[in-house]
Amino acid sequence: MPLPFLTADRAFGAADGSDDVALPFDDHDQWRRPYRPGPWRVGTAALLLLLASFVLLAAMIIAFADALPGAAVCLLIGVMVIATALRLLRMGTWVSRNGVRRVAFFSTTTLSWDRASALRTVQQPVRWLGLPRTVQGQALVVVHPNDEPLLLLTDHDADFLSRPEAFERATDTVEAWGDEYRRG
Repeated sequence: MPLPFLTADRAFGAADGSDDVALPFDDHDQWRRPYRPGPWRVGTAALLLLLASFVLLAAMIIAFADALPGAAVCLLIGVMVIATALRLLRMGTWVSRNGVRRVAFFSTTTLSWDRASALRTVQQPVRWLGLPRTVQGQALVVVHPNDEPLLLLTDHDADFLSRPEAFERATDTVEAWGDEYRRG
């Protein structure tokens, strides 16, 4: 069974050991995350799915006890926890030939490459794991005219906390996509 999320790092660490492939995917029209989800994001989603399994087991036990309204409530809570875990795994920066997309928990922002004037890594206060607390860190932003910059990646989010090499690879890959499609 193919696992497409495992091919995100194919550009860095090909079978022959070369790092010369900037855009490793065959279909550039499909939206792709150019990096693997980080351990904080995957671990949180795994814990949520574990919690959902217990809630769904409770719904089954309640249903066997003939308390169907309570079972329906537990089933609804379990489905909501599963949807939350899936949305958490979906969050991040996605790229395609059409542009760059920033997927947040409640919103998605898409910016076409022709509207982006620059992609740059800047030092600025960033949110730590998406919480209100800010720390000094690096962020990859897309600058587009007549609007404030769109924040794509930070080195303190759930994908890159304590993984500076992965942050550098991800920013290089997103910048390579931007360089390729902002020109052409």
